Amino acid sequence: MTELPAHAGVDLSAAEARNLFLGAQGFSARRSATPSAWPKAEAAARRMGLLQIDSVNVLVRSHYLPLFSRIGAYSRAALDARAFEAGRRRSFFEYWAHEASLLPLELQPLMRWRMRRALEGVGIYGGVHRFAVENAGYVEAVLEELDRRGPLAASELEDPGERSGPWWGWHKGKTALEYLFWTGQVTSASRRGFERVYDRPERVLPADILALPDPGEAEAIRRLLAQSARALGVATEIDLRDYFRLPVAETKAALADLVEDGTLLPATVEGWRQPAFLDAAAGAAKPVNATALLSPFDPLVWHRPRTERIFDFHYRLEFYTPGPKRVFGYFVMPFLYRGRLVGRVDLKADRPASVLRVPGVFLEQRVRKAEPVLAALADELRHLAAWLDLDGIAVTGADPVASLLAARLSD
Repeated sequence: MTELPAHAGVDLSAAEARNLFLGAQGFSARRSATPSAWPKAEAAARRMGLLQIDSVNVLVRSHYLPLFSRIGAYSRAALDARAFEAGRRRSFFEYWAHEASLLPLELQPLMRWRMRRALEGVGIYGGVHRFAVENAGYVEAVLEELDRRGPLAASELEDPGERSGPWWGWHKGKTALEYLFWTGQVTSASRRGFERVYDRPERVLPADILALPDPGEAEAIRRLLAQSARALGVATEIDLRDYFRLPVAETKAALADLVEDGTLLPATVEGWRQPAFLDAAAGAAKPVNATALLSPFDPLVWHRPRTERIFDFHYRLEFYTPGPKRVFGYFVMPFLYRGRLVGRVDLKADRPASVLRVPGVFLEQRVRKAEPVLAALADELRHLAAWLDLDGIAVTGADPVASLLAARLSD
């Protein structure tokens, strides 16, 4: 096991760690009262390093929300064009990073080691790799069909086949395409709704990106770890590794190198049991008083142990929990108020009625004055509804906090 350099020097309070994290994630800038132009949205996305994709669409697809939380309203169509259209405007690609993600194009070479590992059955769903090995001829036929016909969704294959296993209900054509996607032999050309359309990388991604040199596994992991540090401000080894889901031994080796060359500084943080590492370029921990609703897949909250450690906020997804057993609701967004997580709101976009529905709102017990928090939340809900082109907001909860929010929204 690689030995890390001895800790020295940097001591941070819990508040400083929290502010460093918020600043690193882009919450220190003031949000615009008018829709932001695309360059501001792209800068925010590059600062995070990735946007996680998820199929849940009860409010809006998850990859749109982190940008809204940081910069306010912007054009979702502009993100679609940069992420899902071929040509010179494209600036993102899809791959497995922190789960399925959109990543800046320049990170594509840093993911090639993961594609090579997938070919060997490492870091890929075992059932998908096993299927590819046992059905090599079929997988090759799917690839040849893509070469011949151009971009295709799994449902458009000449022989999509029956379901071949339990993986998300995939049929064998989808399983073959996902294997080819994981191994880098195909990429996402576009999406129709949420259905991925596949094609060869050389017909989708810019030639200058594909021509970039392969840095090799060790250097790629080192650079991804440095990107994690820039996005987190200060973090434990596990925090850093989780951001791009990096392998343990290789992360420890890269971490030692980054500390040795001064990219990261060993640190201790008040209340943290594990050693911490500070991004040397982070600067001073200035107070961040941001207010925003957060996607369940926002980098600020996606690593739940870190969320508890930094914000003293216990948060879990309840999508797949049976309704009667849910504590807070189906699509619950944490509420960041003046730099602290103080509550959560269950939300649903009722598109036929053009209404943003609020089935539940819950404040943490430590919130002593609910009125200013709910006033800020009401403003945030108005902003969100307008961005989603919804005409009204309906609070359906019957508890006192929901009633207070409803009163605020009627002002």
